[in-house]
Formats: sequence, structure tokens, C-alpha cells
Amino acid sequence: MARIALKVDVDTLRGTREGVPRLLQLLARRGLHATFLFSLGPDHTGWALKRVFRPGFLSKVSRTSVTRHYGWRTLLYGVLLPAPDIGLVGADAMRETQRAGHECGIHTWDHIVWQDQVRGRDAAWTREQMAQSHARFIDIFGAPPATHGAAGWQMNAAAFEQLDAWGLAYASDGRGSAPHRLSVNGRALNHVQLPTTLPTLDELIGQHGVDEDNVARAVLALTAQDRDQVYTLHAELEGGLLAPAFEALLDGWVAQGHELVTMAGLYRHVSRHVGPGALPVRPLRWGSLAGRSGELIVEGAGAA
Repeated sequence: MARIALKVDVDTLRGTREGVPRLLQLLARRGLHATFLFSLGPDHTGWALKRVFRPGFLSKVSRTSVTRHYGWRTLLYGVLLPAPDIGLVGADAMRETQRAGHECGIHTWDHIVWQDQVRGRDAAWTREQMAQSHARFIDIFGAPPATHGAAGWQMNAAAFEQLDAWGLAYASDGRGSAPHRLSVNGRALNHVQLPTTLPTLDELIGQHGVDEDNVARAVLALTAQDRDQVYTLHAELEGGLLAPAFEALLDGWVAQGHELVTMAGLYRHVSRHVGPGALPVRPLRWGSLAGRSGELIVEGAGAA
């Protein structure tokens, strides 16, 4: 039996207050648990409009109908509307997630700022951003996070080193095919990376005849084989208009015989059957993926 880890990225205030509760309901109906990664600071989603000149961005927007999924109000945060502080006004929904038995971790402080800037920023800036999210997480949950999943799969060397400094055993910050450890600045880091292995729904919709009605079938075709996977969903999408597709995925994975787990559950399996010290060490690498604009962290090939 293979495991599929359910990793929920929560990018916005709308996703926190509307998408997360809907996901909690549909997971509860099936007795399932997931890992929810929260954005904990200001919602500057409107600043994403600056990406209009990034290669591939306009085609992605047109394929996935961003306004339908995020709403005009969210798209105006930080532009014509003040940026709400997600960790302050959305804390109740976050705590309810934990009370429902789900794993909770850090996504980022300011999603747009991190996604658009972290690659070129220095260690001091990076540590400050991460310190804010770490402190806010403790304010909300009363304890440090067990895991982290980077906004937009964007990181830098200092950010990965900070995960070790926090003492995290595992995180999911990039895309790849299998668990591994990273080599940064000539040193193998301690924590295990559990990369997202499957495409996201917004990467598939609008390409090769895939639409909202058949996207679940497209993903299920990729999970017919018996191998562990990490699936990243978004509270704004699968917790919104794409909820029917996500429910079809969950039921399809159960029918395929997979065990649906949290990131913690997948890490425990890796630790028991492989051991962190036996995992391959990969170099920090950037690359592009079909259906997603710009570059992101991808699993490097070979030893560092």
C-alpha cells in the first residue's frame, strides 16, 4: 500500500476563513487528516498583479480563472484595500484545524513578498521573515511548528538552514520525486525534504484537454502505481470551486488502495523503513515545471 500525504497550502485570508472550514468538513466525512500550512502575516495578494510580465503568468491566469477562485476583494488586498493580517483575524480557523486533529505548520509570513523576493534576498532578511512567522505560529498554537512548506516552492540557502536551526525533522519546500536531504553551502542539512511529487490542479486545468470536470481523472492516472506521493492542494481552490474535484480525488485514491496521511505520517514511514541518514543528499536547484510560471525549487539530480 502506498501513502499519499495531503499538504494544504493556505495562501490568503479567504482561504483561511472559507476554504479551510470546507476542507475540514469534507475530510471529517471520510475520517481523514491532512497537513495545513498557514500564511501568518499580511495578505498582499493584490501585489501579485506585478507578475503580469513574468513568462507564463498571463496564460496561467487565463487557464485557471483567478478571479473566480480568489475573488475580487482578495485580489485588491494591498492595492485598493488594506492588507488584512491573516494571523490575527484568521486565528480561530487555524486553531479549529488543530482541534480537529490535523497537523499545522508554517507556510510563510507574507505570501506574495516571500514568493516574489526570497530567491534574491540575503540571510538577514530571510531570518527576519521566518522569525515573524515562527513567533506568530507560537502565539496562535502555543507551541513551535513541526513542519514548514514554502510559499510558491520558493526558498534560499539561508531559509533551508533556518529549518535546521528550528530543529525541524521534515519539511516540504520543493518539487521532486522522493524524500531526500539537501546540501547547502557545502553541508548536508539534517531535516528531510518531502517534496511535492504530483502536479497541482491549477497546473493541469486548461492543458491537454483537462478541465475542472476531468482533472481528478488526470491526477488519478498518475497515482495508479504503488509509490508514495505528496499532493499539494490549496485552500482557495480545493476548498472552493474545485472541492468536487478534490472529493473525487480522495475517493479515487481510497479505491486505488492508497493510505492518505499527513506529512508527519509520511515522515514516520520514511524514518522506519529508510532512515534519514540513508536518504540521498541533493543539491539546491531551481527549475521550471509545466503549467507553472517562473522557476521554483526542484529536486536536484545526483549527490551534491
